[in-house]
Amino acid sequence: MSKRLGRGGRREELPSPSILTRAVDSVFDFVRFAEFEILFVLFFVVAYLIFKDLTSRPEYNQILVKKPDWWPY
Repeated sequence: MSKRLGRGGRREELPSPSILTRAVDSVFDFVRFAEFEILFVLFFVVAYLIFKDLTSRPEYNQILVKKPDWWPY
């Protein structure tokens, strides 16, 4: 008994995706590929922004800059 093939055994070609679809797919592929590096850089950017915000306030800046009385210099 022979196997029946659907649609007469022909494969219909799918239309090629649009440029926008290909661009979005390539962006998602890149993000999936470079996920660790993106998170690594993002961690340092966020840490820098938090530290910069803390040191811009005068009360916190005095803690970092002011030397204690027992400082030898």
